[in-house]
Amino acid sequence: MTGPDAHRDATTPRPWARYLVLAGFSLFVLFCAATVQLTATIATISSALPPTPDLTSMPVSAAVTDRDGNLLRPFTTPDGNWRLPVSRDQVDPRFLDMLVAYEDRSFAEHDGIAWSSMLRAASQYVLAGGQVVSGGSTLTMQVARLLEGQPTRNAWGKLRQMVHASALEQDLDKDAILDLYLTLAPYGGNIEGIRAASLAYFGKEPARLTTAQAALLVALPQSPEARRPDRHPEAARAGRDKVLDRLVALGALPAEEALAAKLEPLPTMRRDFPMLAAHLAEQAVRARPDARTLPLTIDRRLQDALEQLAAARARLIDPRVSVAIVAADIESGEILASIGSAGLFATQSDGYVDMTTAIRSPGSTLKPLIYGLAFELGLAHPQSLIEDRPTAFGAYVPVNFDGFSRGTVSIHDALTLSLNIPAVVVLDAVGPARLVSRLRRAHADPRLPVDTAPSLAVGLGGVGISLRDLVSVYAAIAHGGVPVRLHDGTTPLPAPAIAAPVLDPVSAWYVADILADVPPPLNGSPGRVAYKTGTSYGYRDAWAIGFDGKTVVGVWAGRPDGAPLPGLSGITGAAPILFEAFDRLGSRRAALPRAPQGALLASTTELPAPLRRFRHPDSGLVARDAAPEIAFPGDGVAVDLGLAAGDISPLMVKVRNGVPPFTYFANGAPFGRPNFARQDSWQPDGPGYVTLSVVDAEGRGDTVRVLLN
Repeated sequence: MTGPDAHRDATTPRPWARYLVLAGFSLFVLFCAATVQLTATIATISSALPPTPDLTSMPVSAAVTDRDGNLLRPFTTPDGNWRLPVSRDQVDPRFLDMLVAYEDRSFAEHDGIAWSSMLRAASQYVLAGGQVVSGGSTLTMQVARLLEGQPTRNAWGKLRQMVHASALEQDLDKDAILDLYLTLAPYGGNIEGIRAASLAYFGKEPARLTTAQAALLVALPQSPEARRPDRHPEAARAGRDKVLDRLVALGALPAEEALAAKLEPLPTMRRDFPMLAAHLAEQAVRARPDARTLPLTIDRRLQDALEQLAAARARLIDPRVSVAIVAADIESGEILASIGSAGLFATQSDGYVDMTTAIRSPGSTLKPLIYGLAFELGLAHPQSLIEDRPTAFGAYVPVNFDGFSRGTVSIHDALTLSLNIPAVVVLDAVGPARLVSRLRRAHADPRLPVDTAPSLAVGLGGVGISLRDLVSVYAAIAHGGVPVRLHDGTTPLPAPAIAAPVLDPVSAWYVADILADVPPPLNGSPGRVAYKTGTSYGYRDAWAIGFDGKTVVGVWAGRPDGAPLPGLSGITGAAPILFEAFDRLGSRRAALPRAPQGALLASTTELPAPLRRFRHPDSGLVARDAAPEIAFPGDGVAVDLGLAAGDISPLMVKVRNGVPPFTYFANGAPFGRPNFARQDSWQPDGPGYVTLSVVDAEGRGDTVRVLLN
């Protein structure tokens, strides 16, 4: 060997080898340093990560549901988003399969990071000159991004997302991670989560989706604003079709099914979220502000049907009129429908006011309970006779709604005809305080004027009560006199307790049997519903409350501001709505119950002598044979008939008490002819004093002297 290396020992390391060793050592040091730095960075990121969320405590829209879990009304989250609680078992399984196949095929195997997908995405990024061709994020990484709400387009953000995803996989199982995605995925605007998206774009829950719908919901979260179908339909279609094509390429979807799905039209607008039982839903949220799902006793189908009925009928009556309806199960007290107004946003009729709980005058709707008390006390039977004639109770002189008196009638007819005078006579016998006490037994809350005791005026509407309370009273009558506590699920029921009856079973059945004979409105059939109407003073409130063998329904119509609406009455305004409501009960309809043991089914003549005629316990106060009195004009008064000006106006003479027929006299001379009417007119020949007299069939009379002008 010659040259400089001739004397080098064969074992002496060559210079380039030393360089390799040095380079390798340097790389090792750099690798260790990078590992240490990466470990420190990961530790720093991990320490700053938000705690792993618990779906049960995550802020979501409060969802008010019906008795079967159907959505009645959702509410936005505090930050104004629609984010409804949802879990994978509430979502179409086909959608879940499509989501995983398209977004994360290795979802079931990886620990939060799919390295093969990351390498693929990175290589495509480099080859495309810095353009994103496909993402490498797993569903878990997407959940991490949604939880943090930070961008991940840079290296630091992507690293943070990967660390967070790994932490999520350690703390949660795959089902919980999938539930988080289903709840948080963005779908454009303030729509978050598949449930809100399905309702907003398709108007239905995500439990059953078409292939096209599922594909659109898979595509939207990738570009939620750019692909919104209500704003960018072409981009939405392209995104949906891209999902379909890829699923076909992966063998996850038949080509024929994808082709058919592409022909399905896209939604072009966002739909309104459900707004059923709006007033009751608001009460539920106020009662339980932290609840995610608030189940009510409402039947969604019936609620929807009766809301439409209330709105339609209110429009027919008057734009200023609102309609409220309450339907409840007689046995359980569960409220099946609660319509607070003719429309929450009806401005002319103050639709925001819940008229099911508003305190109003009940008109004649308390009369059934008055007669029920008389039956219970042994004072009367439905076929007992009673006098319908003007009767004074001190300064209180009730008159019938139509101004006419019928003479001797049965209790049955007095109630079916809703006569005022017999009802007040009976109330005077049973006592207004007892009536109010029984209302309270029925879980009603009657409102009396401050610092006043119950008076006879209570029987004709001189008390405040709500529609819901009236339904509770009628539910007790329908339940054989047993109190029924109405409840809707907004608040817990109090512990059950032994409650005093509202009426005994026989008396309650007597009342129900009479109410079944009340003539129905034109759209009703007789005998199927026991019901009563009521009209408050000044035509301010129209009522109709009724029941069959299973359900009790109450209807109120009127102006929420309390203004009168001449012509609006219970029989013309509320009763037709009541009977339509019963027609919409469907399978809940049931026949009225039969007579209980102990009921006395007899005509008037077959009754025991004490029951053949109603007799007031204080015979001197309301005597059947009281002498007639001239009710108008009063003795010694001056009556201006315009006679001094030459007008020829007749003088009307009205009589109360006494036994018809009556004979009327003016200055000793009879006028008209004997008749059963309690009023007659006399034509004076000029101004001056006149003596008026009346004589009844038994020869008793009354005389007054008045000055005519």
